[in-house]
Amino acid sequence: MMNRRSMLKAFGATAALAATQNSLSAQTLAVAPSPAPSAAKGPFTLPPLPYAYDALEPYIDAATMHLHHDKHHAAYVNNLNTAVAGHPELADKSVEALLADLNAIPEDVRTAIRNQGGGHANHTLWWQILSTSGGAAPKAELAKDIDAQYGSFAQFQDRFSKIALSVFGSGWAWLSVVAGKLVIETTPNQDSPLSQGQTPILGLDVWEHAYYIKYQNRRPEYVAAFFHAINWDYVSGQYAQAKSSLHS
Repeated sequence: MMNRRSMLKAFGATAALAATQNSLSAQTLAVAPSPAPSAAKGPFTLPPLPYAYDALEPYIDAATMHLHHDKHHAAYVNNLNTAVAGHPELADKSVEALLADLNAIPEDVRTAIRNQGGGHANHTLWWQILSTSGGAAPKAELAKDIDAQYGSFAQFQDRFSKIALSVFGSGWAWLSVVAGKLVIETTPNQDSPLSQGQTPILGLDVWEHAYYIKYQNRRPEYVAAFFHAINWDYVSGQYAQAKSSLHS
């Protein structure tokens, strides 16, 4: 029969082994490339990460990137393909087109398109607005218009952060373009501003799966870290594109 000392010793050895395995797993995630997991056959595909899992350290950790991209985003793509499988007419449309006119989606798959399509579109933008050399500040016309509408980049950052922290439960904070103007807004769950006729150019995922491994319940730290990883070149380009589309 195992006495108390033996039990504690065995437990300690098991815990040490688990810690070692977790450490090795984290190291593997940090250096491994980002293979695209298999998904249900269909028109929608999981885009590869444009950088390594650990590229956004220390602001967003490798383990989170692996889980977020290869599991959560892959599931949205999988479920979206399943949703459109019975409606061939939907398979010919982009996810953006589907979300922009949800009322035209057959009722039996409308909720699935809204949730799964929103998750796919939102995350596809999310990977692009993050960068290994992020931070800095907005560029060109976006920088000028942020100053004009919010007073300064610092004031914009403060307002955007407060909006992100105000999201109750799961959702997103956005900087969108509406009739040529910048709007800071939020959406619940995986709803997309596209469904409201708006063009998102910057989004912050505040679902817990986006930050809980590293930050636990410290969402303010995650929001602050996000500003060190923003790809402002990409966001500024998206803004210029959204503005030009108004005159085309």
